[in-house]
Amino acid sequence: MDWHKIILATCIGSLSISSVLVAPTVSSVEQSLNQRSTQQLQKQAKLITVKVLSKDFLGSGILIHTKGSVYTVLTNAHVLRSGKAPYQIQTYDGKVYAATLQSMSDRGNDLARLQFRSDRTKYTVASLDFRSSLTKGNKVFAAGFPFDEEGDRDIGFVFRSGEVSLVLDKALEGGYKIGYTNDIQKGMSGGPLLNYVGKVVAINGMHAEPLWGDPYVYQDGTEPEPELRQQMHQYSWGIPIATFVDLVSSSDSNFQAEVKK
Repeated sequence: MDWHKIILATCIGSLSISSVLVAPTVSSVEQSLNQRSTQQLQKQAKLITVKVLSKDFLGSGILIHTKGSVYTVLTNAHVLRSGKAPYQIQTYDGKVYAATLQSMSDRGNDLARLQFRSDRTKYTVASLDFRSSLTKGNKVFAAGFPFDEEGDRDIGFVFRSGEVSLVLDKALEGGYKIGYTNDIQKGMSGGPLLNYVGKVVAINGMHAEPLWGDPYVYQDGTEPEPELRQQMHQYSWGIPIATFVDLVSSSDSNFQAEVKK
């Protein structure tokens, strides 16, 4: 009997079994990578998402630009209309700053800009994907500060995943064009909708299954077909960030150029 061959075969067999036992599966590696990526996106979203305040909490906003110590916040016009000036901005670190209204869209788009000054603390601002061409099935992430069930105060920062379900050829009233499955609640209006690389592609503004009003009318006054309208009810809606960039007036050409960097 050749003991050398038996010993060699035994060693090789042991090595093969060990390899099978310790080698991670492809799916587990992918899952781990996706989980880390989502955690990173959530951390990034928290840095750029702010609370918009008046006497009380009004809604959410996005840090979109900084020049020196002056920061610009993008939110929904309806968020500001739910309160009265003076407005305030609360950043992720809990600091509260006096804010001034810079603009409120008068072209049928539910957008507004605020500014505040922070001389001591530097904040991260969002990367904007104004060239985004979202399509059905694209994964997206929504962030903001929803109200509690009583509607008295926010419950803290939330980050919710979902996917794009509808992209309209023409905008609804308010500029809404992107429908998605993320669970948007009152208070999250004005917060960011991010793509998988962490760039802002839209502004949250309308939750699914509205209880009153008829938000599903196009900006030109026409209405969607009944079948499409029924689909619209199922989804949350956002305004493409490209709409904001396009609306920046010629008097703000420098601001527009800086936002597009």
